Amino acid sequence: MSSTVVSIQAGGFAINGAPTYAGRSWKGHRIEGLLFNSRMANAIADDENPSTRGGWAYADGDWDAERNTAEFIAALPAYRAHGLLAICLNIQGGSPQGYSWHQPWKICGFTPDGTLKPAWAARLAKVIEACDRNGMAVILGLFYGKQSGTLKDEAAVKAAVTNTVDWLVEKGATNVLLEIGNEVDLENVWAHPVITAARCHELIELAQKRSKGKLLVSTSLIGLDAPPAATVAAADFLLPHGNRVHGPDGPFQPSPHGIRLQVARWRASPAYRGQPIVYNEDDHFEFDKPDNHFVAAVESGASWGFFDYRRSRERFEDGFQSLPVDWTISSARKRGFFGLLKEITG
Repeated sequence: MSSTVVSIQAGGFAINGAPTYAGRSWKGHRIEGLLFNSRMANAIADDENPSTRGGWAYADGDWDAERNTAEFIAALPAYRAHGLLAICLNIQGGSPQGYSWHQPWKICGFTPDGTLKPAWAARLAKVIEACDRNGMAVILGLFYGKQSGTLKDEAAVKAAVTNTVDWLVEKGATNVLLEIGNEVDLENVWAHPVITAARCHELIELAQKRSKGKLLVSTSLIGLDAPPAATVAAADFLLPHGNRVHGPDGPFQPSPHGIRLQVARWRASPAYRGQPIVYNEDDHFEFDKPDNHFVAAVESGASWGFFDYRRSRERFEDGFQSLPVDWTISSARKRGFFGLLKEITG
């Protein structure tokens, strides 16, 4: 049973009944009730394809899923000390290359029929328990586009949802929020229509009903346009992504794409009912500038999430998604994010 209980109160997040960052403001902007997070999609990952797993070897040894999770857990206190309140991972991982159309690896914690694999469940339990000890939440994704074909059919997708929900409820994992799928409006990657933006609300409602309201459930979207009304109506919180947004207010004025405009567009949905808005993936940084995506989200009353992967010719120290991962705050980008996070959260 978790001792960290995450809930939504008055349109913001609370931990153990108290608003997050209670009483905090930054440059006149309210921070209370926000949930700052970082994408750590591969924190429990393993690659079961022998032809690709060798590519994730450490400098001092072979790829090791248990080592990866242990080193991630060891880094949690440093994240929390800088003000981070949530980490985001996915049972089907995320591209170890950041972005890649061809994904031959087999990173998936479900069997083809939707059963949660025991080794993955054990690593996930360790992460949930470690976050609980640190007073942190886990935003747990279930499905990732290019790995969704691991599940054999729609029944298996629904089984994966119910099996995961049952496992979380049985554990009393009150610090976990569910993200059904990662960017369910992403084109041409989903093997099963029930996960896509047109129907994902069905899985949100399934998880809510199965947990008897014990879990907060949503799904993430690229979300450049107005989000599907059925998703907004069903979700307990909203998860836009900022990767395809260019600038706090867009590259030029007026612009259809900018963080402030995106938040306003989501809130303008006829189905919006005051849910918290949480970016849990954004690969735009510029943390040294007075205005950036992080700042724009804060000024718009939305939580923001850091998505960092290793670029071409970068070092092991760079990136939180590229395998193998250096989970320490070891690069200029990581220090930039955590420095600004610490300033904002106090």
